[in-house]
Amino acid sequence: MGKLPKLISMAPLFLLLCLPSAFGGHDYGQALSKSILFFEAQRSGYLPHNQRITWRANSGLNDGKASGVDLVGGYYDAGDNVKFGLPMAFTITMMSWSIIEYGKQMAANGELRHAMEAVKWGTDYFIKAHPRPFVLYGEVGDGNSDHYCWQRPEDMTTDRRAYKIDPSNPGSDLAGETAAAMAAASIVFRRFNAAYSRELLRHAHQLFKFADKYRGKYDSSITVAQKYYRSVSGYNDELLWAAAWLYQASNNKYYLNYLGRNGDSMGGTGWAMSEFGWDVKYAGVQTLVAKFLIQGKAGHHAPVFERYRQKAEYFMCSLIGKGSRNIQKTSGGLIFRQRWNNMQFVTSASFLATVYSDYLTSSRGSLKCASGNVAPSQLLSFAKSQVDYLLGDNPRATSYMVGYGNNYPRQVHHRGSSIVSIKVNPKFVACRQGYAAWYTRKASDPNVLTGAVVGGPDAYDNFADERNNYEQTEPATYNNAPLLGILARLAGGHGRYNQLLPVAVPATNYPVIAKPKQAPKPKLTPTPASSSSPITIMQKMTSSWNDKGKTYYRYSTVVTNMSYKTLKDLKLSISKLYGPIWGLTKSGSSYGFPKWLNSLPAGKSLEFVYIHSASPADVSVSSYNLA
Repeated sequence: MGKLPKLISMAPLFLLLCLPSAFGGHDYGQALSKSILFFEAQRSGYLPHNQRITWRANSGLNDGKASGVDLVGGYYDAGDNVKFGLPMAFTITMMSWSIIEYGKQMAANGELRHAMEAVKWGTDYFIKAHPRPFVLYGEVGDGNSDHYCWQRPEDMTTDRRAYKIDPSNPGSDLAGETAAAMAAASIVFRRFNAAYSRELLRHAHQLFKFADKYRGKYDSSITVAQKYYRSVSGYNDELLWAAAWLYQASNNKYYLNYLGRNGDSMGGTGWAMSEFGWDVKYAGVQTLVAKFLIQGKAGHHAPVFERYRQKAEYFMCSLIGKGSRNIQKTSGGLIFRQRWNNMQFVTSASFLATVYSDYLTSSRGSLKCASGNVAPSQLLSFAKSQVDYLLGDNPRATSYMVGYGNNYPRQVHHRGSSIVSIKVNPKFVACRQGYAAWYTRKASDPNVLTGAVVGGPDAYDNFADERNNYEQTEPATYNNAPLLGILARLAGGHGRYNQLLPVAVPATNYPVIAKPKQAPKPKLTPTPASSSSPITIMQKMTSSWNDKGKTYYRYSTVVTNMSYKTLKDLKLSISKLYGPIWGLTKSGSSYGFPKWLNSLPAGKSLEFVYIHSASPADVSVSSYNLA
């Protein structure tokens, strides 16, 4: 199908007349603010004091309790009250990528702090969901029992069972996507909270190892997810996706080599894609690896990386109607993949087009399509056309972002927005009562789900604003996540971009940890045990202060048993220690477990602290036993 300008020029006059007056330019900054706000409506757990969606309240406060783990927090994926790990992780990866590429533009719009808070709400949950190196909780709640009820999150009476993957029940796709999310987010927080960034990267490394070593599809282990988020593409795409993000986050050549060695066998260079989303990551991998190639980082893997790039450009060309096989579009110009929540593919594909346009522009390159070379500006124009359609430039003159414009969906398929706020009427809404009293109600939602991007129109640009029309009126976090980056880019205007420079998110007043106003801190590095040891040692400075002209530092050191056995008789060697230490027992020239601890179970950690006025002490393992 031809590109959008040609379609519009051939459209009947009445179609042009019905388009909204904003056709010439939308308020992308306002749309960005609203799209970030939507994530606050999806929060599970204890809501913070600065919560801006005030009709929501605390929910899911016992999540994980039955399994002996704290799984409070995270996001509900869409209009239900289940926490699905795979789409949640993809959401966090794409939000992080949006910030990494266009954080400067978000900061200019005053939204960078809100975007980072949205990422951290997800990563805080993932840290809880990953209690041991090879254990990851991938779902809380059951879609079947949840869909039987129509209740506010605050009233939930449905089963909140937690489901996990482990070496006996693997899930490489889930672990791989979560590794990608943690790695991408570690880049976001690198300049604002270095300790938190390192913690995220540590989890990412562990999760990638878990995903790669114990291979299998997560929905074969968490079978309750099959009806809702089946992993059709398998796990090879997530392994490559995670490796790409870990390379970008750590600059560790192991992951670059992984992409080079496995690109052909895992499909990275073979699959010519027509979609990108929470299940199929190949187009995203191909775009990232093409970036590495353009940056000159491929080394001896350049021939393989060139094949990745060719597949990335196949996808880009198909979006703008310049490929050998092009993606279907509606008569109004919207790319169309499926009736059920088609908008997820619109926003994710448009994001890839946006970043690749900037990659090519910054390297003075062009897009090589079947029809010839194409200027990168055409990719950005395509992305803009999709966003403009979403915001109201379409045959129905409907905005598919709730709360943007005047004509937007009023009966959203969403439990929380469709039932009166518990703060307005605290009377309990029972499981089936919600269907009778609220679901079938032919009226606007009592709570506006500001910023939510709904599923959108069908292949003929038709849309029915009805609550029971879940294929078109249900929103999802992964609809919004990639949209953040595009909106920030469009709100930034036509300034010069160089997206190939080293990643640096601009400074903001994000309230994570206040930097002490003392002399420059000593350079800190993790102190791992040898690569063959099942014990890891990570150090970080937690505070500092001046006393009589001298700067003192408090260091926290975490020792983790990475094995599957119980750690006993641990002996640590600590040198260059010039102050008091707490949490260990000294025996001769070495240090052992504190008096209240005689062993460390598999996957568990112990922490000790010390204070002195120097760089971190040298900590290493002298001896140990595994039982």
